[in-house]
Amino acid sequence: MKRILLLGGVTEALAIARTLGPEHIYSLAGVGRVPSDLACQVRVGGYGGAEGLAQFIRDEGVDLLLDATHPYAAQISQNAATAAQLTGIPCWALRRPAWQPQAGDDWRDVNGWAELIEALKPFRRPLFTLGREPLQHLHEIPPEQFWTLRALDVYPGNGRCEVIGARGPFLIDDERALFERRQIDVLISKNSGSTATEPKLEVARERGVPVLVLRRPILPGVDREFLTLEETFAALATTAL
Repeated sequence: MKRILLLGGVTEALAIARTLGPEHIYSLAGVGRVPSDLACQVRVGGYGGAEGLAQFIRDEGVDLLLDATHPYAAQISQNAATAAQLTGIPCWALRRPAWQPQAGDDWRDVNGWAELIEALKPFRRPLFTLGREPLQHLHEIPPEQFWTLRALDVYPGNGRCEVIGARGPFLIDDERALFERRQIDVLISKNSGSTATEPKLEVARERGVPVLVLRRPILPGVDREFLTLEETFAALATTAL
C-alpha cells in the first residue's frame, strides 16, 4: 500500500484529503483553519527546506508526494520536487489553469512589488486581494490613496488602509457591493485560477476597472501534472492506496 504525503494550499487539496485514510498525511503550512474531521493524519508547519522534507519522507516511509499547494507557492513546490528526487519517489502536482482575460477586461501584468507600486500611481482606491503580502507596506501608502486589503483573517490597518478578513467563495452580488461601497478604481490580484475568487474579475469587467495581475511564478517539472481535481482523483484511483 502506497503512503501519500499531500501538500495542501488550495481548496482542492482538502477535497483530496477527505478521501485519504489514516495511513496518509495531509500537510499544511499553518495559515488558516486546520480541518478536524479528516481520517488521514494532519501535519502543520514547515520542514526546513528540501533536505528537511526529504528526511521527513524517509522517516515516514512516504511513497508518493502530491503537491497541491498554491500556484504562487513556488519555493514550496521547488522543495517538493527536489525532495522527491532526493528520496527517489514520484512527485505529482495539481496545478489548476490560470484565468484568461475575456472581452472587456483590462488586465495589466506586473512582476513584483516595485512594478506593482509604479502601476498603481494613477489610481486612488485600490482593492488588494493578494493575501497578507501588502501588510508590510502599509507605511508606504501615498497620501492620495486609500487601500482596501482583503485577506483570510483580519489584521490591523491604518488611517489609509482597511483590512477585511474574508474567505471565499465570494458571491458576485457581494463583490458588486464591495466595489460600489469602496469606490474601487483598480483591482490587484494573483492569477490563482480559483472559481471561488473569480467573481471579483467579473465585477471589474462590468465596471471597467483595470486589474493589475501579479504574474505566476515558474514552477518545477514533476512526474505527473494535473489540471483538475477530477484528473487527480482518476490518477489516484489507479494507485494502490
